[in-house]
Amino acid sequence: MLRTFVCLLAISFTTYVHAELKVGVAKAIITPEQLLPISGGVGPGRTPTGKQGELTARAMVFEQGETKVAIVQLDSLGFPSVLCARVHKQVPRIPAENILIGSTHTHSAPDCYGFPGLDGKTSGNLEYMDFVCNQAAKALNEAIDNLQPAHLKIATGEAEGKIAFNYYAPELYDPRMSVIQAITPEGKTIGTLVNYAVHPEVLGTGAGLLSPDLIGPLCDKLEADLGGMGMFMNGAQGGMITADNRNLNKPTDPIKGKFDDINTWDECIRIGELMATEAQRIVAKAQPQKDPAVVCKSLEVKFPVTSELMWIIILGSPLKYPHNKDKTVTTRMNLVNIGDAQILTIPGEALPNIGYYLKRHMKGKHTLLFGLTNDAFGYILTKVDFNSFTRYDYISRTSLGEMTGEVLIESALTLIKESPAAK
Repeated sequence: MLRTFVCLLAISFTTYVHAELKVGVAKAIITPEQLLPISGGVGPGRTPTGKQGELTARAMVFEQGETKVAIVQLDSLGFPSVLCARVHKQVPRIPAENILIGSTHTHSAPDCYGFPGLDGKTSGNLEYMDFVCNQAAKALNEAIDNLQPAHLKIATGEAEGKIAFNYYAPELYDPRMSVIQAITPEGKTIGTLVNYAVHPEVLGTGAGLLSPDLIGPLCDKLEADLGGMGMFMNGAQGGMITADNRNLNKPTDPIKGKFDDINTWDECIRIGELMATEAQRIVAKAQPQKDPAVVCKSLEVKFPVTSELMWIIILGSPLKYPHNKDKTVTTRMNLVNIGDAQILTIPGEALPNIGYYLKRHMKGKHTLLFGLTNDAFGYILTKVDFNSFTRYDYISRTSLGEMTGEVLIESALTLIKESPAAK
């Protein structure tokens, strides 16, 4: 039965007590000193020939009374909970269950999964993974030290322009972009967080460049235009919501709507800066929330693993992924209210139909989904989509299994039901 896998092992609920809101931000470089193989998915990485832009860890911490909630962006393909736990241990001033660590999903960064090859070896560098954990903790601790009184501007709107599309069906994606901007009481920007669903794979592994892809230019422009720190948290971008770097002047299959891609750093700049411009347009007229409530809830969830490929990765990775005797894995989901925004975390890449469904049931004026957060367990499909189309062969193979989407949805609805509305 489905409910067997929804594990209410540990529910924590931090209630709101009236107090002044404080926000702190900080970032740290996670670019390796020497070029390491970059990963765009399951399998061995490719050694790059150069780099473009810097990989970063970016942290934004919200404090209200005794409650602290942290959001961390990492320029990585994915960051599993076994590594998140190493970060938590270095940040004792925030409860581990209140730290949300998400990956941008750039396909041009070193492997942080430890994917095993056919020979059982991995191209992932364990010392680099430790370095990323240490730098993420450094950014978090500095963000706590930088806490200062803040107001919030929160807004949601459709991002316009050639930014993203669904590679499988061009119009089936979520164009909504949400922005959370922390400002001082005097109006100076502390940090601007952009939430949007898109694969940052303009370059991909084939370009041979270690890079944050379009997320680097996005954050750079936010900081240049607004001040403070820019950051990005991905959404429900599975199957395959990707950057719209199509060269519409060069169709490869006009009937199926396929085109050559533009895999250049200039295209990363175009899309990233367009996203930053749209984020500024969307948030510009939002009125500051001077006393926003902060609530954080977490839920431990068990997912069955029926994919042989994913089970091999879990057993074969040198990271020694925690797993259960009944061939399940346990992970954490969070639901966070910040002012009139409600945030739900997803431990992988949910397809857009799941994202739309969850947003429809969430209880906030602004509904944000943080994909690839707290864990990174592949694609998340509903059982009716799983292995149903030839187009879905790859994403079905790299999903935990047929019931992953069903468990995710039921767990999310449990969190939403148990939480107050964001207001």
